[in-house]
Order: sequence, then C-alpha cells, then structure tokens
Amino acid sequence: MDNNLLNHEFSNDTKNILGLRLPTDPRWVDLASISLQDILTDHAYCEQKAATSCISLIQKHADKDKLVNELAPIVTEEWGHFRLVLQELRKRNLILGKQRKDEYVNKLLVFQQKGGNEQDRFLDQMLTMALIEARSCERFKRLSEGLNDEYLSNFYRRFMESEAGHYTLFIELAEAYIDAAKVRRRWAEWLAYEAEVMKTLEVRGDRIH
Repeated sequence: MDNNLLNHEFSNDTKNILGLRLPTDPRWVDLASISLQDILTDHAYCEQKAATSCISLIQKHADKDKLVNELAPIVTEEWGHFRLVLQELRKRNLILGKQRKDEYVNKLLVFQQKGGNEQDRFLDQMLTMALIEARSCERFKRLSEGLNDEYLSNFYRRFMESEAGHYTLFIELAEAYIDAAKVRRRWAEWLAYEAEVMKTLEVRGDRIH
C-alpha cells in the first residue's frame, strides 16, 4: 500500500487511535499500575505470542514472498520486545508469572472466517493481527500517558510507536494480495465487532487486552 494512500484512507481513524471504535476505560491504567507484575507478565507473553504468530504465518504462506520478507524481521523484533519486558521484570525484582488465557484474542478468533475461500481466510488472519496490534498500541499509549512512573511511561511510549508500525504492516500485506476496497470493507466490520467485544470484557489491570 502506498504510504500516501494509507495516510489518506486512515487519517481520521489514526486520530482516534488507529480507528478503534471504543477507547480503553480510563480506570484500566490505574488498575494496571496496581498490578505491575501482572501487567508486565501479560505483556511479555503478548510479545512472545506475536513472535510465534508471525512464524506461523510465514509457515502457512511461504509462497507469499512479500509476507515472508516483511514478517521475518518482525519475529526478531517481537522476541526482542519479550526480552526487554523480562529485563524490566528482573530489574524490579519481579518474576515472570504464568501465562493466562487471552479472552480478548479468543473472542477475535471467533469472528475469523473458517470456511469459504483461501483469500478470505488469509484476509481475516491479517486483519486479526492488525487489530491486536492496534489495540496493543492504544493500551501502550494509555500506559505512557497515565503511569506515575516516568521510566515506565517512556518504556511504553517506545512500545506504542512500534505497535503502530506493525498495525499498518498487516494492512499493507493484506492489500498486497487482495483488492484494497475489499480490505477496507472487511476492516470496518472488524472494527465494529471488536468494539462489541470490548464491551463484554471486564476491566482488569492484570492484562494488556
């Protein structure tokens, strides 16, 4: 996707945190600051799952050269993020807790097309990844603005900037193989669905999503 087209099509969305229809409840940051070990643990696992998801996409779509070439460095980047969060835990004399069930992601997977043609399934895989990255970016932005810990605020601002780039990458990859108008129509459906999902989730400070 041409960068100018991206900026034109999504400029209004970007002003509202990447098009997300429902902002994070303001109480979430306060709860997250109380559950610092839990939120860092959950963040670490989110980065780990992002890396493994990209590996899985490369394996499933090895015939798509652009996808393979673009996602290979993302694997390295996401794993590097995992190590950064681990380092932050250790610096604060905290330990990595157990991985939890990701209710948010599981609800998104329900919306993915399971039947139909391969192109539609691929599109939903790309848009699921884009949406997870967009919501992560929004959450990191909230943390960067709402935490009293200046170091952690800067820590999460860097993550916010990275996730914003990942969101656009998955949109670009979808449009590299599928008509742009179709991608945007389905993206609008995903945004509407995700807003409804967010309404059903409990506001908890021990998880990123």
